[in-house]
Order: sequence, then structure tokens, then C-alpha cells
Amino acid sequence: MSAHKRTIFLWALYDFANSVYPAVITATIFGVYFTRQIVGNETGLGDLWWGRVISVSMLFVALSSPSLGTIADRAGIRKRMLLFYTCLCVVCVTLFTTIQPGMILWAVVLAVLANIGFEGALVYYNAYLPDIAPTERQGSVSAIGFGFGYAGSAIGLLIALPLVARGRFELTWLTVAAFFVLFSLPSFLGLPPDRRTDTAIYRAAIEGIIGFKKLGADVLRLRDLRRFLLAFFVYIDGVNTTIYFSAIFASATLGFTDAELISLFLVIQISALVGALAMAKPTDLWGPKRVISMSLILWTTVSVSAYFVHSKALFFIIAVLAGMGLGVVQAASRALMSALIPEGKEAEMFGFYAFCGKSSSVIGPLVFGAVSYSLGGNQRAAIFSVAAFFLLGFILVQRVRDPLRAMQQSRTGELECVSSTPRNLER
Repeated sequence: MSAHKRTIFLWALYDFANSVYPAVITATIFGVYFTRQIVGNETGLGDLWWGRVISVSMLFVALSSPSLGTIADRAGIRKRMLLFYTCLCVVCVTLFTTIQPGMILWAVVLAVLANIGFEGALVYYNAYLPDIAPTERQGSVSAIGFGFGYAGSAIGLLIALPLVARGRFELTWLTVAAFFVLFSLPSFLGLPPDRRTDTAIYRAAIEGIIGFKKLGADVLRLRDLRRFLLAFFVYIDGVNTTIYFSAIFASATLGFTDAELISLFLVIQISALVGALAMAKPTDLWGPKRVISMSLILWTTVSVSAYFVHSKALFFIIAVLAGMGLGVVQAASRALMSALIPEGKEAEMFGFYAFCGKSSSVIGPLVFGAVSYSLGGNQRAAIFSVAAFFLLGFILVQRVRDPLRAMQQSRTGELECVSSTPRNLER
């Protein structure tokens, strides 16, 4: 294996390692365990507290990431920051073993810090991509990372399945922490070291704040980019809220067992991958805006349908549709964002794109938790309310001009003009 391929492998291996955390902790087992056994969810109180956990942690990461990312790059401490946030996540997940039913505040503190560790580490992990792959290969290398991540999620869930089936939750948390450490260690040992710089940390912090303000001003001046990011902020909040609460809804409202939840999430992972691959070509042909609009109609249908679902089999079908919509909306959104970015500003604009995605995850979980709690634990009404995010996002994205679609129409018009010229000359 060449040194370049080895570096890419080590980078993708971190995605394999960290994917066990969202698969087992935030998306399935721990979220259900938190709401059902630590807090109690008969009246929706568990939903309320879980929404707060997600919102507080995502708000912190969203507000701190732009400045901390700049500090890490300009002060030359990116790898150390990646290690720090990874250790924070691993230590807190390990301490989940100390949580007992009723220890709400201690569980909230650990869950918030663990999520901050996971989400914060992604900022520095993603920042390696321009260093290990040239611009023309960043898409394929990024896809390799996603592929490793899907594999890590699936294997992590399969490992957790027998432990959860026997009610050994404390061993489940330890397994997640051990999996994360074991498979991320080669990445820390083999990824390129930080570049030495002469910039002090305090100076890098000031430059980060100033640079983020300037970037925000640049976004506001670009009409279609501004409109798209607003739409993205709204509809991706609905997507993330659905991910965070789908297992909790399936458990509390439909009676899914923990083993069935793991199977459900595996199905969602596979269908997301299939959806992304199936709509890759149509996105190029139809334009990403049209594909996003179609996926938002699908997401709205899923949210409304979930309100009426009473059987596990039907919910599995809805989960497959949601998974396909997940892969489609993520891929098409990134494509439209890429088309709207001015040349030469790709890296910083995608940083702002990530900021919008993380900060948007604050409102939806709070809305879901508040609706469920205010209606005495009615999760059907809570999940129905998420449809509003998809509908509003659909309306807002219609205001965006799709540059790829406009380019296709322009080329078609040019061809029609060329083909009509001989006929006009004959006359």
C-alpha cells in the first residue's frame, strides 16, 4: 500500500471507529434507555430532557466550532484538538456505567459532554480532507469515509445486539468506548502531524472570530446561497430531529424491543446508502434543487404517516422510505451547496454549511420534547409537528435558483439556436 493510500485508509478508519457512537448512543439504545429508564417517559418528560441534551450539545458545538477550528489550524493544534474531543466522548460514554435510574442531572451532564466530544471531533476530522486528497479526488475520498462509517455503524450495532438482549447496558457502553478507542488509535498514530506555526492561540482565536464575521457577511451578499442556507437550516433540522427521536418513538409508542430497534437502524443505514446511490445520476440530470424538493415531499409524507401508524411492520416500511430520503437529501444538498459557492471559496463556505447543519439541530429536538411533554407524552403529535420543518423547508428552497439546472437550460437553448440556423438561412 502506497503512503498516500495508507493515509486515506487511516483517515477513513476514524470514521469507522466513531460511527459506533451515533449508531448505539444517540440514534438507538442510549436515547431509549435515557428516556425510558433514567428519566421515565410516561408523560413525555424523557422526551423533554433528551431534546434538551441534543439541543444544548449541538448549540455549544455550533457556536464554538468556527473559532476553535481556526485556532486549531492557525495555532497548529488540530490533531491535539481531535484527540481531546475524542477522549472527552470516550470518557463520558465509559462513565455512563455510573448512571442509575433517577439520576437525571448526572445523566444529562454526561450525555451533553459525550455529544460535544463526538460532534466537536468531527470538525477537526473533516479538516484533514483537503490535506490528504487533491480537490478533484475529495468527493471520492469523502465517499470512502462515509462507506467506512456505514460499516462501523453496522458492526457496532451487531456487537451491541447480544448485550442489549441480555439487558447488559453497562457492558454496551463499555463496548462502545472500547470500539471507539481501538479503531481510532491507528488514525492518531498515522495521520499527518500538525504543522508548526508561529501564531499564538489567543491570536488565532481573534482571527477566527473576525474571519467568521467576514464569512457571514460574504454569505449575506450572495442571494441564492443565502436563501439555500436558510432553507437547509430549516429542513435539515427536521431530518436530524427525526433521527434523534425515531427509536424513542418506535420504543415508547409502537413497543419495539431493543433488538428490534437495532434491526430498524440497520435497515435505515442500508436504505440511506441505496437512496444516495440511486439518486446520484438523477441529481446530475434533473438538478439538485428538484431532487431536494422531491425528498422533502417524501419526508413530509413520512412524518404525517408516522402519526397514523400502529403496526411495527408498517413502521419498518416507513423507516425504509425515511432512510432513502436521508441519503438523497444529504447528497443533493451538498451538490446544490457546491454549485452555489463562488470559485476559490469552497473550504470556508463548506465550513459555514457545516455550521448551519449543526446549529439547526437545536430547535427541532426542543419542539419535539416540548410538544410530547405538553400533551402528556403524545409522541404522535410530536412527530407530526416535525412535518412543519419539511414543509417550510420545501417552500424556502423554491426561492433558490438552481445553477446546474440553469446551465442545462442555457445549453439546450444554444443547441436549439444552432439547429435552427440552417433552416433560417434556407429561407
